[in-house]
Amino acid sequence: HGKDISRPRVKEDAARETAAAAMGGVTTFIPYLMGTSSYETVFADVKSVTEAGSRIDFGYHFIISTEEQLAAIPNYARDYGVTSYKIFMNNRGGEGARLGLPDIDDGYLYRLCEMAAKVGGVVCPHPENIEVAWVFRNRLKESDPHGSGGLALWDASRPDFIEAEAVQRSSYLARIAGSEIYIVHTSSQAALETALMQRRTGAKVTIETCPHYLTHDTSWEGGVIGKINPPLRSRKDCDALWQAIADGHIDTIGTDHVHRDLSGKQGSIWDASPGCPGLETMLPIMLSEGHAKRGLSLEKIAELTATASAKAFGLADRKGRIALGQDADFAIIDPKAVWTVDQSKLMSSAGYSIYHDWTLTGRVVHTVVRGAFIMRDGALDDEKIGYGCYLPRG
Repeated sequence: HGKDISRPRVKEDAARETAAAAMGGVTTFIPYLMGTSSYETVFADVKSVTEAGSRIDFGYHFIISTEEQLAAIPNYARDYGVTSYKIFMNNRGGEGARLGLPDIDDGYLYRLCEMAAKVGGVVCPHPENIEVAWVFRNRLKESDPHGSGGLALWDASRPDFIEAEAVQRSSYLARIAGSEIYIVHTSSQAALETALMQRRTGAKVTIETCPHYLTHDTSWEGGVIGKINPPLRSRKDCDALWQAIADGHIDTIGTDHVHRDLSGKQGSIWDASPGCPGLETMLPIMLSEGHAKRGLSLEKIAELTATASAKAFGLADRKGRIALGQDADFAIIDPKAVWTVDQSKLMSSAGYSIYHDWTLTGRVVHTVVRGAFIMRDGALDDEKIGYGCYLPRG
C-alpha cells in the first residue's frame, strides 16, 4: 500500500506483484518479510493475505534484526518452514532507521550463523561495510553536496571493496559457525573474487547476481532511477560477472525486485530511494542478453534461474527441475521472439523499468504452476488469483 512495501497488506498487493512474476515466467518466489516485531505476530496474517492474492507459489525469507527474532529461529524453521534469514550488515549507527530496523553488529551476525547452522538453514547477508562507506560518503558529500556526479558518485560513495570486505567477513564467520551462506546481489568483480576465495577455503557459499549488474553500469543515462544498493558498477564489472556465469562460478540469478514507485526516486543521488523492479524482466533479459547475445545455453539459464535457486533454499524436492514427482512448473518460451519493453504495460506496481524501450530477443509465452496455466499466450488468467501456495522449506 503506497510506499510501504515491507509486506502485502491486502490480497491485491500479492496479485499485482505475482502478475509481474507470472508474465516473466517466474513460478515460485521467496520475497523478504521485514519488521521488528516477532514474526509469530504477523506470519499467519501475511501468509493468508498472500495466499488470497498470489498467482504463484511462494515462501518467505525473514529479515532478522532483533534479539527476539534471533532466539525464535528454531520456531521459525519448525513451525513455518522458514529456513533462510536475511541480515543487513550495514545496519549500524542508525543506518537501518530508513527501514525502521535497529542496529546490529558482527557478534549478532555470528550468532545468526550459529542459529542457522543449528536448523540447517542459510544466512543471506546484505554485504556492506557501512563504517568505511561513511568515510567516502562524507568526503564526497563535501565535494559534491548536490550529487551532480550521479551514478558514478553513488558507486564512488560505496566502492566495490566495501562490498567485498563484507562478503569476506560474513563468509568467514559463516564457515566458522558452520552455516551455509547465500551472497545476495553480487555487483562487482571484487565481491565475486572474495566469495570465490572463501569458497576455496571450504565456506559453503552460494553466489547470486542480478540482471541489472549484468546490463547496466555507472554510465547509464537514467540517473537517480539507477540508484541501487549495492550501486551499479563499471562495464568491467558487468563483463566479469558474465564471464563468471560462463565459467560456472555464479550459482543463481535473483531479481532484488523493489516495487516502490518513482515517487521514491526524487531529489539528488544522495536523497533518492535505492532499488528497482525486475521480476517481470529477469528471465527475458537472461534469454536476450545471455542466450541470444552471448550464446549462454538455455540449460544454463534454467540452472541459474531455477535449479540452483531451488537447491539453495530447500525447495529442490518440489521445484527447479522437470522430473517425476516434481511440481509441474514451466516457463514456456519463444527464444526467437523479438519485442520491446514498454514500462506502461508491465504489471508491477513500481510502474517503471530500467529496461524501458529495450528491444529483447526471447519472450515468455506461457507460465505453468503445478500443471495449471497461470499465463497463456501472453495473457494472465485472473481466475488464478489465489492459486499460489505457501511453501514450507526444510
